[in-house]
Amino acid sequence: MDIKKIIKNMTLEEKASLCSGRDFWHTKAVKSQNIPEIEVSDGPHGLRRQTLKDDHLGNSESIKAVCFPAACATAASFDRELIRKMGKAIGNECQAEGISTILGPAVNIKRSPLCGRNFEYFSEDPYLATELAGALIRGVQSKNVGTSIKHFLANNQEYRRLTTSSDIDERTLREIYLAAFEGAIRDAKPWTVMCSYNRLNGVHVSENKRYLTTILRDEWGYEGVVMSDWGAVNHRVAGLDAGLDLEMPGSYGVNDREITEAVRNGSLPEAVLNRAVERILKWVDQYESHKSKSPAWDKEADHELAGKIEEECAVLLKNEGGVLPLDKNDTIAFIGKFAKAPRFQGGGSSHINSFKVTSVMDAAHGKGHDIIYAQGYDDGKDEIDRTLISKAVNAAKKSDVAVIFAGLPDSFESEGYDRRHMRLPDCQNLLIEEVLKVQPNTVVVLHNGSPVEMPWVNEVKGILEVYLGGQNVGTAEYNLLFGKTNPSGRLPETFPLKMEDNPSLLNFPGSGDHVVYAEGVFVGYRYYDYKKMDVLFPFGHGLSYTTYKYANLKVSKRKIKDTDTLEVSVDVSNIGRMAGKETVQLYVSAQTDGVQRPVRELRGFEKVSLKAGETKTVSFTIGKRAFAYYNTEISDWYVESGDYNIEVGSSSRNIQFSKKVSVESTAVLPLKITEDTTFGVFMDDPELQKLIKPVLDSYGHVHEKKETKSEAISDEMQEASQKTSPLRCVIGFGEGDFDHERLRQIITAAQKIIDKRMG
Repeated sequence: MDIKKIIKNMTLEEKASLCSGRDFWHTKAVKSQNIPEIEVSDGPHGLRRQTLKDDHLGNSESIKAVCFPAACATAASFDRELIRKMGKAIGNECQAEGISTILGPAVNIKRSPLCGRNFEYFSEDPYLATELAGALIRGVQSKNVGTSIKHFLANNQEYRRLTTSSDIDERTLREIYLAAFEGAIRDAKPWTVMCSYNRLNGVHVSENKRYLTTILRDEWGYEGVVMSDWGAVNHRVAGLDAGLDLEMPGSYGVNDREITEAVRNGSLPEAVLNRAVERILKWVDQYESHKSKSPAWDKEADHELAGKIEEECAVLLKNEGGVLPLDKNDTIAFIGKFAKAPRFQGGGSSHINSFKVTSVMDAAHGKGHDIIYAQGYDDGKDEIDRTLISKAVNAAKKSDVAVIFAGLPDSFESEGYDRRHMRLPDCQNLLIEEVLKVQPNTVVVLHNGSPVEMPWVNEVKGILEVYLGGQNVGTAEYNLLFGKTNPSGRLPETFPLKMEDNPSLLNFPGSGDHVVYAEGVFVGYRYYDYKKMDVLFPFGHGLSYTTYKYANLKVSKRKIKDTDTLEVSVDVSNIGRMAGKETVQLYVSAQTDGVQRPVRELRGFEKVSLKAGETKTVSFTIGKRAFAYYNTEISDWYVESGDYNIEVGSSSRNIQFSKKVSVESTAVLPLKITEDTTFGVFMDDPELQKLIKPVLDSYGHVHEKKETKSEAISDEMQEASQKTSPLRCVIGFGEGDFDHERLRQIITAAQKIIDKRMG
């Protein structure tokens, strides 16, 4: 496709028409230039291709497809290669169905457990989110099908999502919310980016040039298409000028005419329109020129793959007394409607019309187990049914162990609204309590898209978190419960004890059309670990049927500059009797005190497969960003000189080994010396310190003459007072030794030293 020539030959109306969709799922064709339309489809964990053009919320039936585990589950795998494999399968399905682009992955940060769409997002941690998103993008696009990373930017709630302004300071944006997108966009290069509904610091993202162009394109080098979320456009011409190329689904020509008129009256340069058209044409050509000539889609094979993926995602949260794996010779009660009709996906635009669903009862059928089933509750409504509970209790009495399949019903979490609380349905909590009265060997299997409170956590012996595990979740549950597969999932988010512990509590979902992200960078474990708060289960937590041992942590250097890379390695051994997979997590803990920082931050992870008795060395390479925070004074990432602990472990609360590394910054922060500059700035700098020795002597001189000095003023107090006092204080406390002119001379000399360093 000769894109430059095509644009030159297109009419203004044709160019404007390309900038919006024909309907909900197709771009527009331009017949005069032989430009075909292409089709997109909701994802990101399977195809939701619809034949009806005016339905994007799942009200009409889509084609029969395969529902893979949702992002809440796949994030728990901590496995890039596994997610890449899932992406390849989805990409192949897209090729078979004529889909150019799958609308995902969704990488918005899980700021609050109450966000109704958390099931579609990866994590509370931006590094984990961006690494896994990148893996999915690479997998899908290896099949010459595009992805649309979403929802850019700061779309962390469903409440008033089309109008609410996410009010966030720059450091928090960079370290948490932008960081979740940055790595995946820079490295995996998604074909499209989908902008979010909300406003950001007062401006709709769909027309926010700073984020759609300055950061996304100029800083990160993104070259693909930016499309709107469905209905996210506020003012179309302003959006186009800001960098929003494609409006979806379209406006029946209304906004096309606005674009045309704006070009004609000179308020929009035609070069801006041409640039958007060029990006859209490249996207169309990228797909059309690589269409599969013999597309094939094996639904059964993908169904099996979905089950295998979920086996790697489920998290064994508790296993007291080795209640799991289950003994095949025991009588077992399977209790709960989800044992027969599991909840395996969320509601809304990502809802898949699964061609088949396998429950744990289906998976156990014909295997020779003595299983007693009791429904226990009706998941369609949160109403206590004493008859169902009574039957469940009787089943538990007759069994050696009871497994309760619980979780959140569709009505509790979905796109379009946020959760009202963090509890399971009352009928399920009561069911668990009643079963525990007659059966101490009780295991709970959870189906949910985000954390739940567990008032019974200390009484049950086992808890298996399967999240929303896709249409073959039952096979995975069976293999995990009976020990055919060793659990290896790890929590991609903290489970707090209660909703009131969450750092966003007082600022979610905001007031009116504003939500203030007052917790700053202290999201998830960054907050809980800093506060040393008890949690239900920490970030990164997950148990196994075997035992792992860490040893021999090594770092390549003990002193580095911020421009260097650091090699880190640790030996991990499986000292148990069963093969398994351990996720080694690397955290960096800043020991500096220049700015307030989290206790530790995830900077690397690797999942390693180990046979019983086997040892492997796990290696990491980390660079500047692992030590840096975003410094708003220089509008860049900055590493403060000082010590940093390199930590490895199996969760943010289970650090096995740590080594201290000294990092020297090669950057010099700009500094304007004034009379309000503190003595501490000079005292901490050897070169500047020489300038103020007479000042310090004069400042402290007044205290030396006090007879009560040794009693009222300690050396520690005097030093602390000096470090935090501004230079101008020497005028009042220097007993006339200093005047403003002498102070200005010191300030001028200090500023020359600073300016020389800055070059």
